[in-house]
Amino acid sequence: MPFCILIRVTDLANALRSRRQGFNRQNEGTGNINTSQQRANGSPNPSPTTFSPTMPPLNQSSSFSSNTGSSSDNIANSAEQPAAIEPPKFFFREKYAKLGVKGNFMPLAAQPANVDLADWLAHQTVENYRIVSTIGQCIQETDHNTGKPVCNSDSCPKMSAGRHTYTWLDHKKDPVPVSAPQYICLVQRWMNGKIHDPKAFPTEIPGGSVATNAPGGASTDGRDWVGKSAGFPETFLHDCRTCFRQIFRIYAHLYHSHWVDPFWHLSGQNNGQGWTDLNSCFVHFCTVAKLYGLLADRDAEPMQPLIDIWIANGSIPADAANGACAIVPPQ
Repeated sequence: MPFCILIRVTDLANALRSRRQGFNRQNEGTGNINTSQQRANGSPNPSPTTFSPTMPPLNQSSSFSSNTGSSSDNIANSAEQPAAIEPPKFFFREKYAKLGVKGNFMPLAAQPANVDLADWLAHQTVENYRIVSTIGQCIQETDHNTGKPVCNSDSCPKMSAGRHTYTWLDHKKDPVPVSAPQYICLVQRWMNGKIHDPKAFPTEIPGGSVATNAPGGASTDGRDWVGKSAGFPETFLHDCRTCFRQIFRIYAHLYHSHWVDPFWHLSGQNNGQGWTDLNSCFVHFCTVAKLYGLLADRDAEPMQPLIDIWIANGSIPADAANGACAIVPPQ
């Protein structure tokens, strides 16, 4: 986020909204993740080489048009099934918890002065979605041995992370099992619609509003919520938490199903770091999520051993680990 250094602090709110506005559909990933044979962590499979995105078929469009369409709170751990035999999780070992970049991620997570909290959370939501979409393109690469993307409906028939299996809500709000590539595509379609909706994620500062670091704004009707004074809707915090939960699920799938292929195999190729770059992206996400309380502990369970390592070695700063800025919605 070098733009934060280059512009005046008083212009940050406008800059953040402009940056969100500039994240257009040319930046979107396709959500495609497909392979003909299951690749368990620890198996020496060849890495993909060629980018070849395709869009898997979508289910009911209403699934991603509503606030809860992207498998909401009531199915946060739905259809979790313990696997009979799980492959070794190398990414849960301290040896493989190293990061691709050095430094403290707190400056990237901390809310700048004179920037409304809701503007900052919106910025973090868009940035973390941008990052996971970019790194997720690795599993859209075509494997020349199979002619299919690394992650596909054959290799990943369910959206899973270890023993956790995630389902989608159809137009009747019933949980429906879908493949990993289809689930991720649905998440991307839902999130793209959400962050480009000016009513949900406004990019224009309302006239006469004053940016604030407080959880809510001035209330004239007795009710208050995060971002009220900056023109954000009452559902904004809920939407942010839903977005962060879905981003987490994508990361969890990348680790549990694709840490070896492609991320391990990418290490050292063309100066690429592979799994350490994945770690850097995920630790940034975790720092933001824990600092502001945007991800429930129960939702983080599939990756908790790695998160615990980062908390212990300081990769996730203590303030973030303790939820120093965790938001309690105003009553």
